[in-house]
Amino acid sequence: MEEQVIVRFPPSPSGYLHIGGARTAIFNWLFAQKTGGKFILRIEDTDADRSSEESVAGILESLKWLGVTWDEGPYFQSQFIAEHVAAAEKLVKSGHAYKCYCTKEQLDEKRREAKQKKLSLQYDGTCRNLRPEEIEKKEAAGTPYTIRLKVPSGDGFVGFKDIVYGIIEKKFEDIEDFVIVRSNGKPLYILSNVVDDIRDGITHILRGQDGLANTPKQILIYKALGTQIPKFAHMSLTLDTKKAKISKRTHGELVAVRFYREHGFLPWAFVNYLVLLGWSMPDAKEIFSKEELIEAFSLEGINRANAVFDVRKDDPKFFTDPKAISINTHYLRNLPIEEIEPYIKTELEKEGIWDPEFQGSKHEWFLRTIDLIRTRFHVTTDFGAAGRCYFSDDYLIDPKPLKKNILKHEGLKEWFPLLADRLEALEAFTLEETERAIREIAEELKVKAGILINGMRTAITGQPKGPGIFDVLIAIGQHRVVERLRKAVALFE
Repeated sequence: MEEQVIVRFPPSPSGYLHIGGARTAIFNWLFAQKTGGKFILRIEDTDADRSSEESVAGILESLKWLGVTWDEGPYFQSQFIAEHVAAAEKLVKSGHAYKCYCTKEQLDEKRREAKQKKLSLQYDGTCRNLRPEEIEKKEAAGTPYTIRLKVPSGDGFVGFKDIVYGIIEKKFEDIEDFVIVRSNGKPLYILSNVVDDIRDGITHILRGQDGLANTPKQILIYKALGTQIPKFAHMSLTLDTKKAKISKRTHGELVAVRFYREHGFLPWAFVNYLVLLGWSMPDAKEIFSKEELIEAFSLEGINRANAVFDVRKDDPKFFTDPKAISINTHYLRNLPIEEIEPYIKTELEKEGIWDPEFQGSKHEWFLRTIDLIRTRFHVTTDFGAAGRCYFSDDYLIDPKPLKKNILKHEGLKEWFPLLADRLEALEAFTLEETERAIREIAEELKVKAGILINGMRTAITGQPKGPGIFDVLIAIGQHRVVERLRKAVALFE
């Protein structure tokens, strides 16, 4: 019987979930989905000074928004510290680790001397072969100690085959006897992570390339504990356009998953985009459903080349990677209306312009209006900004089109009331009748219809562009259009 795939995502709760962590979670989740495996969520919270309940809640909320579900957890690493310490003690008893009584000052002095003599800065193994009586003396004196793993000596090496990067080898002589438990008795991440993975039965470790350097050391721990070593797949890093690694410290909120939720991204659209950061469909397809992606996903499709995320701090139009915007735009314009309706409701509620009747007597109108205006929008926040005029009479008029399309044409001060009267008099407020009325007025006034149309659009929507003006009139409605045109006269004052 083939072994069940078991993967995990172990975020540190020291802040929000950023796009690099989200991509790692998504890849693990996809692999579990593809193989019928198990996905475990483990919160690595042993750094008490940096961990917070708020961060945990934020990480869980972001994962749920993305649609990344877990089969077990969330487990908290801090609950298993006793297991980590017990593993270290087991390694000491078996001779695979030893207590190191060297003080920080002594270690600093050793490194200083080694640097002067241009020798290796690795720990020199002073405590590796202490005689029993020496150890007994230090124990009796209560001398503080760390625990170091005893790296095999000689000309050998530790090697493994990474699913993405191929064969990786590290000579024993290039690995110092590294610390696995601090002098305060707290185990280091490199040990805790291995012990947790053994307990949870992890078969595959999918993580960022920055974890590659620790892998040889962790394999040594697996071997010392006499347990099976999982398979590794290290994903390329996510860089900005200046080739700097994406990080919370450098890029702030612009790389937080919650930022994209708050700025109008649809969950699956964002997942679709993140997957393309370091992975590609076999046929280079870029838009795919959840089912298509799960079917096509494979670890062999992970790219070695670093992915680039275009962080745009000063671009008010896109505010982020244009490709991410493009993918979101595709979903916003093509998903069934019913799927995007809840997200638009959330935006209108946030803007204080939600009317319960939009899901009551006005529901059919609401859906038609969404379908009309979404063809011009990129994110759901556009519905509460540029789309505000459709759902509320409290909207702003953009100063530039106000000047160009209204104030520049003094005649509109008299033409707006005329347009209002004619449109109010229409028995059938339809596309054909509204267009006929407006073009007739243009002929009577001997002005270009475009002047009336552009002036009307700006007055009743506040925007210079949008769907066809006659569609806009029908969507906003006869009464509201007439009222807005009459009020527009005040714009000249």
